[in-house]
Amino acid sequence: MGLVTTTEMFKKAYNGGYAIGAFNVNNMEIVQGITEACAEENAPVILQVSKGARAYANPVYLKKLVEAAVECYPQLPIALHLDHGPDFETCKSCIDGGFTSVMIDASSKPFEENIAITRQVVEYAHAHGVVVEAELGTLAGIEDDVKVSAEDSSYTHPEEVEEFVKRTGCDSLAIAIGTSHGAYKFKPGTKPQLRFDVLHECEKRIPGFPIVLHGSSSVPQEYVQMVNTYGGAMPDAIGVPEDQLREAARSAVCKINIDSDLRLAMTGTIRKFFAEHPDKFDPREYLKPARANIKELVRHKLVDVLGCAGKA
Repeated sequence: MGLVTTTEMFKKAYNGGYAIGAFNVNNMEIVQGITEACAEENAPVILQVSKGARAYANPVYLKKLVEAAVECYPQLPIALHLDHGPDFETCKSCIDGGFTSVMIDASSKPFEENIAITRQVVEYAHAHGVVVEAELGTLAGIEDDVKVSAEDSSYTHPEEVEEFVKRTGCDSLAIAIGTSHGAYKFKPGTKPQLRFDVLHECEKRIPGFPIVLHGSSSVPQEYVQMVNTYGGAMPDAIGVPEDQLREAARSAVCKINIDSDLRLAMTGTIRKFFAEHPDKFDPREYLKPARANIKELVRHKLVDVLGCAGKA
C-alpha cells in the first residue's frame, strides 16, 4: 500500500483504546526486527528517524530501508516519521524527501514562538499531504541532540492545549506527563508514576484529538542486567512501568515512542555474544541474535503494552 500518514492509524487507535508503536530506527537490523514482528502480529507501525539517525546513517539509506520494509510487507500500514525535528528546514527536508509525518519540536521556546514555528511547518506539510506532530511541555533527559535537564523540564499545562492545537493546526500533540528521554527516567527508591491527571485534563480540553507520549521506553531489566553482566555499567537504569503505558494507551494516547528498549536489546545481546564467542568477528553472526531479540521485544510491546496487535 506504500507509506501512509498517521491520520487513519490514530483515528482507529483513539476509538479502539490502543496506541501505535513509534520505533526509532538507525540500521537495517532494527528495521527488520520491528517490521517482522509487526507483520506477524498484524500491527500498524510508525518507523521514525531522529536528527541523530539521519546524521549517522544518511537520510537516503534510512528512507530506502523503510521502503524495503514496505515492499516486503505491503499489507502493513507503515508511516515514516521525523522524530524531534529541531527547525523548519529539517522538517522541510524530510517532507521533500518523502516522509509522511514530521514532528516539529519547538517546546523549549516560549508559547507564542512555539505556535509560530509549528504553524509554519504545518502550512508547508499540509500543502504536501504530510501530517505534523507538535510538542507542548518539555521532557527531561537525553535523546540524540535533545538534552534537557530536570530543572528545565516542565509538565504540559492543560489550559494551553486547546489554544495551541487550534492556532497551529497540528495533527497530534506530544505532552509531558512525567516520561523522560534516555534509560534513566526515575531515581532508585522512588515509585515511577505518570501524571494521569494532566493527561486526562488534556483529553477533556481537546476531545478526539490524538496525544503522543515521548520518552516512554520501559528499560527492560533483563537487558539492563545482560549489559551489566557482560561488561557494561548501567546502574539504576529505570524506565516507565509497562502497566502505566498500557493505561495511557487506553485513553487518548495514540502514539507511544519506544527507543532505548531496542538499543538495550541490541547492545546486551551483542555483549553477551562476544563474551560467549570471543573468537567470532563476522557481524552477521552477532547481529542475527540481536535482531531476533529486537523482534521479540517489539512483539511483546505490540501485544501486551500497546494493544495494537491485530489492528493493521
